[in-house]
Amino acid sequence: LHHSSRQPQILNPLREARDQTHNLMVATLYEKADIKVPEDKKKHLIIGVSSDRGLCGAIHSSVAKQIKSEVANLTAAGKEVKIVGVGDKIRGILHRTHSDQFLVTFKEVGRKPPTFGDASVIALELLNSGYEFDEGSIIFNRFRSVISYKTEEKPIFSLDTVASAESMSIYDDIDADVLRNYQEYSLANIIYYSLKESTTSEQSARMTAMDNASKNASEMIDKLTLTFNRTRQAVITKELIEIISGAAAL
Repeated sequence: LHHSSRQPQILNPLREARDQTHNLMVATLYEKADIKVPEDKKKHLIIGVSSDRGLCGAIHSSVAKQIKSEVANLTAAGKEVKIVGVGDKIRGILHRTHSDQFLVTFKEVGRKPPTFGDASVIALELLNSGYEFDEGSIIFNRFRSVISYKTEEKPIFSLDTVASAESMSIYDDIDADVLRNYQEYSLANIIYYSLKESTTSEQSARMTAMDNASKNASEMIDKLTLTFNRTRQAVITKELIEIISGAAAL
């Protein structure tokens, strides 16, 4: 499949996700509230977004690499770190070295286009997991073009951290229930946004990898065909020489 024929199919859902979720809704309250995590808070949650599918180059390993770096830095700073894997590939890469830090892994990711319902299920399970994190981050691949992506990190905050922000006083009618609902919605929102970005990056990387594989296979076939023709020509030439030499000897 060529890039030109698949681009609208994979880019249109991403544009919708960018316009209607993350850019317009998630960041607004957090930015205005100027949320800061106190230095004495120790529990950090890292969500790594991948999928269950392969054949897409370094997509999954780039997320794993950034997670490893974050875990090392946070651990050195005395933080307790837990990892959430969205997609089985990230668990497969990190399980040997970070198995004791995995909180949960969500599988069956990437087989179908992600929906907001999928993200909501993940968000609710995290919030009901019993792990009370103080702050966190979600690491994913952000789509840049058909041939490139960038591994990015976005912050996530606990309910207590949001509620204790000094600038929350600008919102007069926000109570605990409203904050809880907003936290659930905003977490689902940023997970959905990250899934869309990651899925689009993965699809593009897979198309590029398959195009490169097809190109390499075609080049190999051409080389093998040339080698075969040369070998056949050499065999025919040798047989002709033997026939001519035999006839001359008679």
